[in-house]
Amino acid sequence: MTILVTRPSPAGEELVSRLRALGQVAYSFPLIEFSPGRQLEQLPERLAALSPGDLVFVLSQHVVHYAQPVMQRNRMKWRENLSWFAIGRTTALALHTVSHLPVRYPLDRETSEVLLQLPELQNVAGKRALILRGNGGRELIGNNLASRGVKVDFCECYQRCAKIYDGTEEAFRWRDRGINTLVVTSGEMLQQLYTLIPEWYRTDWLLHCRLVVVSERLAIVARDLGWQDIRVADNADNDALLRALQ
Repeated sequence: MTILVTRPSPAGEELVSRLRALGQVAYSFPLIEFSPGRQLEQLPERLAALSPGDLVFVLSQHVVHYAQPVMQRNRMKWRENLSWFAIGRTTALALHTVSHLPVRYPLDRETSEVLLQLPELQNVAGKRALILRGNGGRELIGNNLASRGVKVDFCECYQRCAKIYDGTEEAFRWRDRGINTLVVTSGEMLQQLYTLIPEWYRTDWLLHCRLVVVSERLAIVARDLGWQDIRVADNADNDALLRALQ
């Protein structure tokens, strides 16, 4: 098994390092990179405008990475009188580390659907919710909360930007190195990878690779694109991906 990890830095490099330590052949090929979000500087005032008991959702550890310096620069603490939610354990831990606040997150699968099943989110009519995210994504959470009577607002704290590659050159390189397993952690990156690789290499090599993804929803997208050998990790963190790859 020769593995290509497409998740961005630094998580992608960390996974490759752990795989190599286990004797696997693995390479990092990040498809996206991150930069500060367009609404990042508005975060302190957005948080200050919330009422006690309102809801805040942190949808990626990248939110914390970019938000914490802004909070410190504005001499503002993460508010104790708000209800904090994270999309998964890694994001919750990142937020707890800087805020020392309790953060609720789904203990089963780290998906929007499971997050929305938390008991604390069942009777929330009349509350406001601030969703801290990247540039787009996770619309399901906002739409679902709105249907429960919550006034929803979004704050773009970081941006995902596609990295530019020569698709023919990369396809030749990775096929030549014997890549037969791909790790992809979002639908955006899956579509980007599919589009990047020219059609001939796609049908001759890419779609024959085993694909490791992080949700059933992503597996459905992959099947629609033409992949057949798909494995779903039980979560989106590197520990879960390692288990799926072993």
